[in-house]
Amino acid sequence: MEKRQGFFSALKEEVVRGLSPARSRAKSPGRSPSPMAGLFRRKLSSSSSESLIPRSGSLRPGGETLTPLMEGPDPDGDELSESKRLGSGLGQWVRGQLTRNPSVAVNENGCGSKRSDLRLLLGVMGAPLAPVHVCTSEPLPHLSIKDTPIEASSAQYILQQYTAASGGQKVQNTIKNAYAMGKLKMVASEFETATKVVKNRNAARAAESGGFVLWQMNHDMWYVELAVGGSKVHAGCNGKLVWRHTPWLGAHTAKGPVRPLRRALQGLDPRTTASMFTDSICIGEKSINGEDCFILKLAADPHTLKARSEGPAEIIRHVLFGYFSQKTGLLVHMEDSHLTRIQSNGGDAVYWETTINSFLDDYRPVEGIMIAHSGRSIVTLFRFGEMAMSHTKTRMEEAWTIDEVAFNVPGLSGDCFIPPADLRSGSVSEACELPHEERGKSVIAHRAKVAALENTGNNNNTWKVEI
Repeated sequence: MEKRQGFFSALKEEVVRGLSPARSRAKSPGRSPSPMAGLFRRKLSSSSSESLIPRSGSLRPGGETLTPLMEGPDPDGDELSESKRLGSGLGQWVRGQLTRNPSVAVNENGCGSKRSDLRLLLGVMGAPLAPVHVCTSEPLPHLSIKDTPIEASSAQYILQQYTAASGGQKVQNTIKNAYAMGKLKMVASEFETATKVVKNRNAARAAESGGFVLWQMNHDMWYVELAVGGSKVHAGCNGKLVWRHTPWLGAHTAKGPVRPLRRALQGLDPRTTASMFTDSICIGEKSINGEDCFILKLAADPHTLKARSEGPAEIIRHVLFGYFSQKTGLLVHMEDSHLTRIQSNGGDAVYWETTINSFLDDYRPVEGIMIAHSGRSIVTLFRFGEMAMSHTKTRMEEAWTIDEVAFNVPGLSGDCFIPPADLRSGSVSEACELPHEERGKSVIAHRAKVAALENTGNNNNTWKVEI
């Protein structure tokens, strides 16, 4: 028992010292190190009794402790010191992705002729948000049948079963913060026009590999870093605003109310998922991969849609469907679709419909809470309007696995979720992630400062499939 306690003590110290988001962002431009970081380390070193950290996949043969993940290359380009050295595994692999040969990575403007598809992949699938704001501090409503429509009461019953199957509300309420790390692959697999369909015949070889780290904390605070194909996207929320940083737009806030990260709803955060569907209705049943499921539907309200719209880009609708297994009660499939209307000056409106289908697999308990340890998403970006034969459809795919999960990580505080100091004033709408030539000149005219960032270098960013 003493040996096991020693292992987890060392593991916990490495988590706080090496995996805290404050560490990965402390050296970013315009940002000073968190003043709490040193205090956390002193607390851990002076503590005589250490609590165990519930983890998934954290035990290694021979008592080997985990090596910390470095979410970026060494800023000086020098050889890493012993304290920063990465061992084998995902940490070394992610660092290799970030330091790939510049000839195949994006340039300093965040785009390149061979990686214009990577920008689209990261822009659409990197860090999408859920449709509506969620308050996880409020308990689920009591199951009520009287004076409640059957669709709403059925949804309440399904959510009660989901909460119980995920570990129970009592266990979930003990979670103050959470951490997850995983690997993923992204690929643009198909491009369709009115006259032809171009498929990526070497999709497996052309897939971009990467990894991500996700931190969450009560209430409504989260931070994610995702490194794929030599590019890095990070996003976060301090409970008051959502921000994102991409190589092509820099650091900027997101339009609309504070919303959860969609990636967290993909089997990593049952409490937020249940709260998300609180106001949903049950619309029927469907078989998903041979498993009978109840379907819950949630639609964003007009006020939220208006807050997310900007200028000529109007979010018309955003609907989320959750498919809950009748056998296990767990969420096994999630589909959301949002439609954007872009009105160009003196021209016809162009519509963009983004649909994301996610399949969740390999549920395993982590300290009594059921976590999906793998899954895949299929994204369809459909453009139509103007003329009848001018539509295009782009299909993208992502597959991910979860390597580690930890709850109640000691030392994690609100300081770890502070937005970057170089955060630009003003927000950026979701339409900025659509392919450039297809958005219309009016969008660029309306957001001149965004256009200045995007057009630096005069690169052609049209999506191209590699055959």
